[in-house]
Amino acid sequence: MPEPTRPQTPDDTIGARDLTAWHTRFGRWLVDLFAVLARVSRPAARRVASWSSAHVAFVVFAVIALVVMVALVEGIETVYEGVVGRDGLTAVDQPVLDAAITLRSPGLDSAVTAFTDVGGPVGMPILALVAVAIITWRRRRWTPIVLTVIAAAGSLAMTIVGKNVVDRARPPASLAVPPLELSPSFPSGHTLNATVLTTIVVYLVLIETTAAWQRTLAITIGTIFVLTMGLSRVFLGHHWLTDVLAGWLIGLAWALAVITAHRLWLTLRERPETVRGEATDTTDTAVA
Repeated sequence: MPEPTRPQTPDDTIGARDLTAWHTRFGRWLVDLFAVLARVSRPAARRVASWSSAHVAFVVFAVIALVVMVALVEGIETVYEGVVGRDGLTAVDQPVLDAAITLRSPGLDSAVTAFTDVGGPVGMPILALVAVAIITWRRRRWTPIVLTVIAAAGSLAMTIVGKNVVDRARPPASLAVPPLELSPSFPSGHTLNATVLTTIVVYLVLIETTAAWQRTLAITIGTIFVLTMGLSRVFLGHHWLTDVLAGWLIGLAWALAVITAHRLWLTLRERPETVRGEATDTTDTAVA
């Protein structure tokens, strides 16, 4: 007998794709695992707040993912030390920077500096918050703000850990376009944070919009923004290429972890029967 269809809420689909449908064996195992963890953790969670199993699963997965990601960032130091030469550079870092220097001009330098400031510690949060505020207003739910805050907090934590652990020197000041930056170089914080926040914003837009062309446009603009933000750091001589590559990879991994946590929340919220032995709680409010 086919499974009965269920009404879909505005935040559990992207186009025709049901975000609560897990098509891989690993995905279904993940749902079952965190359904059990949520049921076990729920009594303790209720001492703090009246949380549903979906809320508990979301928090548990996000915390575990953040711990794993921070450990991964620390592990990058070992890989990094294995690929650098005596001067602390990989085979591509200096040649790429040298090529970028040949492209510079006063006008282009100013334009790229203005653009890279958008992805800085002030510009990127403001840009993301404006986009998220609009989406939150349209949806009348707190989901966008919750996801963005969690994503930003994890991104900041990984940037701090990476810089303190690796403590890599930036390119020589003589090869950089002012204003100079003094913090460690690895990973590129601009790149990592832009990757995380842009990916989350694009994900929220994909859920919000119903037109295929709008989803395509959002993905295209987001991808170009993240790529050019990273390359701008190399162009200006503020980071080596490998700093930027690390920012892209770590940022994307963390953003996907946050998205997975959201999908788990949606799944357990819409299908409370997944948590074996737990009755449906119709009084729970949405996490977002």
